This record gives sequence, C-alpha cells and structure tokens, in this order.
Amino acid sequence: MLSASFYAQSQEREQLTVPLSDPAKEVKLNVNLITGSIKVMGYDGKDIIIDAIAPVSEKKQTRERADGMKKISTNDGFEIVAREQNNIVNVSTDRVNMKVNLTIKVPRKASLKLKTINDGDIYVESVAGNHEISNINGEIKMKNVAGSVVANTINENIIINFTDITPNTPMAFTTLNGNVDVTFPANLKANVKLKSDMGEVLTDFDIDVDKTAAKVKQTADKEKGLYKIQKDEWTYGKINGGGPEIMMKTMHGDVLIRKIK
Repeated sequence: MLSASFYAQSQEREQLTVPLSDPAKEVKLNVNLITGSIKVMGYDGKDIIIDAIAPVSEKKQTRERADGMKKISTNDGFEIVAREQNNIVNVSTDRVNMKVNLTIKVPRKASLKLKTINDGDIYVESVAGNHEISNINGEIKMKNVAGSVVANTINENIIINFTDITPNTPMAFTTLNGNVDVTFPANLKANVKLKSDMGEVLTDFDIDVDKTAAKVKQTADKEKGLYKIQKDEWTYGKINGGGPEIMMKTMHGDVLIRKIK
C-alpha cells in the first residue's frame, strides 16, 4: 500500500503523482470532497496525477477596517491524501470548510467513484469504466466516456455523452432541479424508465412505449380507516428491442435521450 500527501498554501497549485501497483490492470479511483470541483481526464499514462488548488474567497482578501487597520488573510494550507493499494486509489482532503478544486489525470481504463457536495461541479472526459457520480449543488458533465454510469445530483444538470456502453448493465440518472441529457450510441438496447414531473421527455430514438405499463398501487390502513390509490407516472419503453434498465428522472427540468449522430 502506498500513501502519499502534500500540504499546500492557498492559491498555490500543487501536484501529486501516484504510481499504480499494476499499470496493466484497470484502475479504481475514489474521490470524496465536501466543497469544491472534481475534474477527471483520461490520458495515455501509467500514473495518477493530481493537481489541487484552494482558491481564496473574497472574504479572506486583505481589506481595510474603519479604524484604518488592515486585516491580512492567513495562509490556510490544505492537505490532499492519496492512498493506493492494488490499483485502488482513494483521494481525500483534511479541510471540510475550505474549497479545494481537483484536476486528476488517470489511465483511460478506470472506474470512478466521485462525490462532492458544495460549490463545485464534476467533469469527466475520455475514461472507460463503471462509474458512480454524486453531486448535491453542482453539475455533472461527462464527455466521451464509455462503460456504465450511475449519476445523481439535486440542483443542477446531468449531461453525459457515451462513446460505448457496457452490455447488460443497468444505469440511472437522477436530478431534482435540472435537465437529464444523455447521448447514447445508436445501437443502444435498453428498457427505459423515464419521468419528468414538470418538464418534457424528448428523444430522437424510436422508443416502443408500453401504453399498458402504468401501475396502480392500492394501500389500506384499516385501523385509521385510510385507503390510498397511487398511479405510477413513469413512462416505460424499449429501445432496439430492449435490454438492461436505464432510469432517467427529474422534477424541474427535461429528460433528453439522444442518439449519437
């Protein structure tokens, strides 16, 4: 097991290189941030290269007080820790309240598990693997990726462009306030489960929509005398004869299923 870290001063970009146990095998990268953005780029290399920067907020800039005194911001450093064992790399930071932006280069065959919560987006490009992506208050954008993705955010869009997908693997894409916009290869075979509460569902695929799929669920609480009937508002269909389930859901936004042109 390799554990590596660096301690950096604010506004200074620092770089950490993490060698892999076996560069010939697939990589698994796990990144967990509280505040900040994560950018992961696939490249033709054998190591994982991490660039980190913690921007100084306007509140911490030197400013003059009413009595003529000046407040000088301190150099709040931060530590990035990367632990590698058997090609599994875990990346974390010691600062909870400080924004840290990470740009990470990985070999093109890598499975990603990325999570951030505040004040940051997640961007992935040119990586093939099985990916789990989670954000709360930022966008998820993935370009020229292959494999499978499970992605969820709350307050932004999900935009994903696949070059290829893993056969027979279910996927899910959900947000609350934003669009779910995913582009698939034209030969996609899938059973789709789609829902937009206050938007539209749009596609340029020929989807065989199941008109009979709406399910009605009845529940009863005899002690309280409460009886419910709930109608399923999902849209179900098949693309190219059907396959693994792909679920796409938003409340305030549109669902877009695009075909590679």
